[in-house]
Formats: sequence, C-alpha cells, structure tokens
Amino acid sequence: MLLIITNDIILLAHGDGGLLTHQLLQKHFLPYFNNELLGDLTDAACFPVQTGRMALSTDSFVVDPVFFPGGDIGKLAVCGTVNDLAVSGARPAYLTASFIIEEGFLLASLEKIIISMSETCREADVKIVAGDTKVVGRGQADKIFITTTGAGYLLPGVNLGYHCIKPGDRVLVNGCVGNHGLAILLQREELGLDSQVVSDCAPLNKIIEKLLHQFKGVKLMRDLTRGGLATAAKEIALASGVDIWLNEAALPVEESVKGITGLLGLDSLYLANEGKFLAVIDSGMAEAAVSALRKEPLGKDACLIGEVETGKGNVYLKTVLGGARKLDMLAGAPLPRIC
Repeated sequence: MLLIITNDIILLAHGDGGLLTHQLLQKHFLPYFNNELLGDLTDAACFPVQTGRMALSTDSFVVDPVFFPGGDIGKLAVCGTVNDLAVSGARPAYLTASFIIEEGFLLASLEKIIISMSETCREADVKIVAGDTKVVGRGQADKIFITTTGAGYLLPGVNLGYHCIKPGDRVLVNGCVGNHGLAILLQREELGLDSQVVSDCAPLNKIIEKLLHQFKGVKLMRDLTRGGLATAAKEIALASGVDIWLNEAALPVEESVKGITGLLGLDSLYLANEGKFLAVIDSGMAEAAVSALRKEPLGKDACLIGEVETGKGNVYLKTVLGGARKLDMLAGAPLPRIC
C-alpha cells in the first residue's frame, strides 16, 4: 500500500506523537510561540512567581466561522482569556494553549491562526508557555477548537467584588456593544446584507490596568461576552442584591449595528462582545474615569450607561420613550458558537 503524505492539510498522523507531530511543532508552532519557557518542550512549564495572589482562568473556543471580520479563533482565544483575567483585577502573564484539529484542516489556515495568536500575545504582553495538539478524524470536530488557560498576578491594592457595590454607584462601558455577535452572524449566515460590522475582539488588559491604577473607586468589572451587556448586568444585580437601571439613550451602539439588529429583530444588549467591559464605579469618580478611558483607542466611545439603586436583583432599561423595560438573562442560545 502506498502511503501518501501531503504538506497541505492536517493528517491523523500529525497527532500521533511521531515524526509529523514533531514537524508540526517545529515548522508551524515554535517559530511563532517560542520563548525561554516553552522552548525546552518539557512536560510542564516551570516559571518564577511573584509574591501575593494569582488569578487563573480557562476557556474553550469553538467559534464558527473560524475567520471573521476583525479576527479569528486564535485572536479570540488569547483575548478571551486575557480579558477574563484583566476584569478580575489581574495582570495576565502566562497562557497555555490546547488545539483539537480536524483531519483535513488546511495547514495554511492553521498557520494563519498561530500567527494571529502570536501577534495578540505580543500586544497583550503575555507568553504561551505550554500547550498540546490533538488531531481527530473527519467529522469528529468542526475544523479547529482551542482551549486556553491563563495565569496572572492580582494587582496590589485592587479588591473587586460584588460585596463592594452599593446604591449610588455608576455603571460604565468602554465602548459600543453588539459588534462581535452580529459580525459572526452576518459572516455565518451569508444574509446578503451590505455591512461593515467588524468584531471588537481585542485584549483589554492594558486599558483596564490603567483604569484600576488611576481610580480606586472601581468596584467590579465584567467581560461582556456570551449573553451580552444585559445578562452581565443581571448577574451583577442578583449577586450583589441591588437593582441596576440602564439608560437606553446613553447606550453606545454603532449605527450599522443598530440598523441591522432592528431589521433582524435582534437586541444588541444580548449580543456578545469580545473587546468590551462593564465597570461599576463610585459615583464621585465616574465622570473622570470615562474621560480617562476616552483617551485610549479601546475606550474612545466609553459612556456612563446606568446607576445602581436599592433593590432585589433586577435590571431595568429606561427607554427613550420614557418607559421602563425589565431585562433578564439571555434565555436559550439564538446564536451558538460565537466564541
């Protein structure tokens, strides 16, 4: 029997731990991920630690399509874990990355994803220090899945938590919401709409660290991914035993997003974001915090969008018509595989 090996696609043999696995690492992964901790390719990364507390987060990424306007699954995997650490008050330092790849996936596409991850790691100033690659047969996965785990150091003097929130605090976001979820939907469904909607996928750790360093009145932060702004606000209200009132007129939404969501019957408040955070902050620092955020590229559209009031875990939207709409968590999954 003639064994045919192609240099263009992933084969099952790329995952058997033998020659092709070695070639995959040496040719495609290490040229972009290599650093002093990863380079030895030992069974575990050994690294120095600082005194104090650490934060740890892990997430899996199964987005479909794997390439979309504004990013790809590789950029998303790095940003998602970096941002989870950052909104927890940590400075991200190290990542691990695990890949499950379907047989037949193009090596050129894999390398494009690896390069994207490498570039995003440099932007966020983090290192991939360990990882794993598995190959499964055709139909046993959908192209490529990535799991990233991140470790970071909690910033000195930062103590975020639901227990810090009290009536009178203000709510802010660092920019327009709904872009990522809508960008994925439009790319996936090929609806024929002429749109320039681009995912907001970006690492937020540096802008968040500046905010936390400058404003000690930040009480809590959340990364506005699955479930969107409305679900995150509801979770915060329930956990802290307060009501949150959001102002519809103040919510930053791009006109293109507003128009298309209206056409499709979607609500931008429930669409995922990958470069947006919500922060609850002491009212006396709120205006200054927004002004500081607007000086940063990833915060240029920052807005105060609401206020915390005494209550029992409800979220209300003050509508532009003067009414009030109660917001709950996203029910069901109208748009799965967005991250």
